[in-house]
Order: sequence, then structure tokens, then C-alpha cells
Amino acid sequence: MDATAATTPFSTLIRMASHEQHTEAETSTFMSDLLGGRLGVVAYTRYTEQLWFVYRALEEGAEALLTDPVAGPFIQPELMRTAELERDLAHLRGADWRRGLEPLPATAEYADRVTECARGWSAGYVAHHYTRYLGDLSGGQIIRDRAEKTWGFARKGDGVRFYVFERIANPASFKRGYRELLDAVDADELEKRRIVDECRHAFALNTAVFRELGEAFPRSA
Repeated sequence: MDATAATTPFSTLIRMASHEQHTEAETSTFMSDLLGGRLGVVAYTRYTEQLWFVYRALEEGAEALLTDPVAGPFIQPELMRTAELERDLAHLRGADWRRGLEPLPATAEYADRVTECARGWSAGYVAHHYTRYLGDLSGGQIIRDRAEKTWGFARKGDGVRFYVFERIANPASFKRGYRELLDAVDADELEKRRIVDECRHAFALNTAVFRELGEAFPRSA
């Protein structure tokens, strides 16, 4: 990293470096159509299904990383989303929600990469942890609000529980604390560059999922 980068908080560097990919993901055709109310609840359900595969990979790998010097500080139980996703899927798909549940090819690739990092590269796991959970605490709240209004889900109820962090009383404060963890991450400059690159990769994987969802759910005429 150059001299300027060396004096810039790592949380700022990682946010700035992934800004373009972040914007691309947020403004994908599928997400724009979903948030614009141009797609039905079936599309929202399929999106929720894909999230389950990604978060299962994230959270199945978390316990083994609790004592890891790099990833360990980021493993916080109040962030865990799998149980909430499963409750949402039971509401959306019924009690036998697992029946016929399959990841899209892009989702399978995404989940496999998360698992690969969890098992063999804890700093890479941090990149995926950051892109998912901080996004859920921020832009995810927009999705929850639109979903409630568009498909009539109860406010913060079944169908949108994935976006409700009941154990985080002050999301703004929590995010500040998370960024402080990033700034203090146990990694040298070379490893930080690799984390930034993996963060970009995570956004690219997420965008690929949106692309395949967009192909499955073209905009209503």
C-alpha cells in the first residue's frame, strides 16, 4: 500500500476499494426490479433461498474460527442469520421448505468460496463476513421495508426476520465497533491487500447471483 493508504484506516480502505462492486450489486437489474415492486413474492422467496446457502456456509464455518487471531474477533452470535432465514423460508415455502431447495450455480460457487476461506484462509473469511453482515445492517433494512410494503409481511415479522437483528440494540454503534475491529485486524499490509481483493471477489460473486436471479425473473411487462 502507498503512504496515503498506510495512514488511512483499513475499514475506510476496504469500503473505498469495493465501492464500485458494491454499487454494481445494489443496482443490479434484479435488485432494482425487486425493490421497485416489479417482481412478485416468488422472486423474493427465491432470493431468500439463495441467502440461506451463503449464510449456512458462513455460519457453519464460524465456530472453528472462534479462537482464530484474525477471524475470531468478528465471530459474534448476535449477527448469526441462519435460524432467521429458516424461519422466513418456513413462512414463504411452508413447513417442508427444504424440499426441492437447490442453489443457483452462482450461489453454489459463492457458498463454496466462503467455505474454502473458512477452512483455509481466515483473513479471506473476514472479507466475506464484512461484505455480508455490514450490508445486512445497512442496505438490508431497505429491502426489509420494501418487502413489508410490497408483499404485506408483518413489520419485522415472519418473511423478513433475516433483516431483523433483535440482539443489536444500536446498529450504528455496532457498525462503528465492527469497523474498529477491521482497523485492528491482525494482518500485515500484504494480507490486508489480499483481504481487499477478496472483498471485491465477494461482491462479484454476489452480483453473479443477482444476474442469474434476473435471468430467472425477467421484469414484468
